[in-house]
Amino acid sequence: MSVIEKIQSAGGKTAFSFELLPPLKGNGIETVYRTIDTLREFDPKYINITTHRSELVFREKSVGLFERVAERHRPGTVAIAAAIQNKYKIPVVPHIICSGFTREETEYALIDLQFLGITDLLLLRGDKGKHEKEFSPTGHRYATELQQQVNKFNQGFFLDGSQMKSKITPFSYGMACYPEKHEEAPNLESDLYYAKMKVDAGAEYLVTQMFFDNQKYFDFVAKCKENGIHVPVIPGIKPITLQNQMTVLPKIFHTDIPEAFATELRKCKSDAEAVEVGVEWCIQQARDLIAHGVPSIHFYSMMATQSVKRVAQAVY
Repeated sequence: MSVIEKIQSAGGKTAFSFELLPPLKGNGIETVYRTIDTLREFDPKYINITTHRSELVFREKSVGLFERVAERHRPGTVAIAAAIQNKYKIPVVPHIICSGFTREETEYALIDLQFLGITDLLLLRGDKGKHEKEFSPTGHRYATELQQQVNKFNQGFFLDGSQMKSKITPFSYGMACYPEKHEEAPNLESDLYYAKMKVDAGAEYLVTQMFFDNQKYFDFVAKCKENGIHVPVIPGIKPITLQNQMTVLPKIFHTDIPEAFATELRKCKSDAEAVEVGVEWCIQQARDLIAHGVPSIHFYSMMATQSVKRVAQAVY
C-alpha cells in the first residue's frame, strides 16, 4: 500500500509520519533505530529518509599542498531505507534529489530501490552545495525534470531510451511545496504554478516546508484549490529545541517565526526552556491542524525526537 493509499485509508484520522537523517559516515544505524523505537508507538504511516549530496572539501596532501575532493558525510540512504523496512515493516520514503547527483546515479538508485521492493519516493531538487553561490546542477536542474525521469522509469524506459525487460511496480511519489514560497521564487503565484505542474505530471501529494504559522498553511491550501491543485497538502512542522533556532531556522529554511512565538522564545534563559516553549507551540499547531481536518502531519524530527514524542503524546 502506497503512502497516499495509507493516508486515504486512515478513516478521517490525521496520520502521523516523521523524517530521519542517515547517520554520519562512520557511525552505526543504532541512532536511527532509537529514533524509530521512540516514535513507533504513534503508528507512523511512513518514515522519510533524507538524502545528502557530496560536498567539495580541501584535503591536505604532502608538502603542504591541498586537493579539492568530493566527500559525502551521510551516505547510505537506500541501504538505511531497506534496513528500516525489513526490521520494522513500516513503509519508508527515501528522498531522491537533483542536487549533487547525475541522472545515471539517480537511475541506479531507482533500480536498487525496485530490487528492494521500496516504491514510495519524495522527489526534491535539494539545496545548493555549501561551496556554491547558486544552485549548479550535476544532473537535473529542477525537481520537475527529475520527475520526468521517474515517470519514464515507471513507463519501463531507461535514460538511454532502451526498454526494460521485466515489468516493474511503478513508483508512487510526493513532492515539496512552500506555504511561504521557495526562496528563489519571485512570488507565491509562481510557486503555485510549479506546484500545479508537479501535480499535473503525477505527484500524488505535496509536503510543505516547515512552518510555524498555521494561517499561512491554510491560506496556501486555499490558493492551491483555487489553482486546481486537489491532492493532499501535508503540513510539515518541527518543535524548536534550541534558543538560536529562532534566528537560524528563518535564515536556513526561510520561514517566519510568529511574533507571539518569538516573544516567548526571547524570554528563555536556556535551551531547556526553549524546548518547553517549542513543545507547547508545536502542540497548539498540531491540535489546530487536526481540528481543521488535515490528512496527515509530517514531523521534522532532526534533533527533536523527544520533543516530537511529547507532541504526539498530547495530540494522537
